[in-house]
Amino acid sequence: MPEPAASAEEAEALLDAARSAGSAGSGAPASWRPAGRGAPQAAAGALRTGPGRRAPRVRPDPSKTLIFVIDDVGYSMKELLPFLELPFPLTLAVLPELPGSAEAAAAIRASGKELMLHQPMEAIGGQDPGPGAIRLGMDAGEARRVLLSNLDTVRGAVGMNNHMGSAVTTDPLLMEVVSALAKERGIYYLDSLTIPATATAAAARREGIRYWERDVFLDNAPDRASILRAVDDGKKRASKGGPAVMIGHVWSAELAQTLMDLYPRLVEEGFSLSTISRFMLAEAEGDDESTGN
Repeated sequence: MPEPAASAEEAEALLDAARSAGSAGSGAPASWRPAGRGAPQAAAGALRTGPGRRAPRVRPDPSKTLIFVIDDVGYSMKELLPFLELPFPLTLAVLPELPGSAEAAAAIRASGKELMLHQPMEAIGGQDPGPGAIRLGMDAGEARRVLLSNLDTVRGAVGMNNHMGSAVTTDPLLMEVVSALAKERGIYYLDSLTIPATATAAAARREGIRYWERDVFLDNAPDRASILRAVDDGKKRASKGGPAVMIGHVWSAELAQTLMDLYPRLVEEGFSLSTISRFMLAEAEGDDESTGN
């Protein structure tokens, strides 16, 4: 059952608490942090909008939709807060079973952003995906129990995607478990495509669930110029029809400010910023209108 929406007072209290936690630092020991995490994110409230930088009111072209997903949330409220303050729809994917997972999920729900479970899965090469991981060799029952526990940790998630997972996402049995539970819970699945030719699409078809794939990684190189090139790639894909799903990471030091700076231009160019659940809802409403329902 979806998590009840917070009242305005509850939402403000949660965000105030999150800002206080963020100003106190990340609170996450280095041993919990994945390799390659970037420099510290800007402090809460520090995103620069510039004088008069309001996005103009331009009717977006529905065929030019950009969906931004931010992974690896749960280590640091300080890293999360700049993304919660972005003035457009955004999806944030929370890792389970971290000290900050539940607090991050609550702050995301309170902010009105879209919440997703960032499900850890075993990778090729022995990298540690962290707590709450689905691993090769698990039977269906064990994998299901792990995933159910993680969804309880990240309460209110409307979808999930894989964290790492280059080994598990190629396993048909395990991806069948993931797809079946997504169907049971009424949530979507986004394949981060950490490896080509996963077993996810086939499992999703068998279960009859809506399946999405990542189009672009925003911060393989986390500098501003590289992020801008990645967004341009996403814009080209979206302009060909259908949404472009772009994944970045909460620890990417330049990402939140770069997206803030880009936002007015994206609107001027006729792009619509959305989330996967909003896009699916708009599609469903469009189908109802076309059939007269």
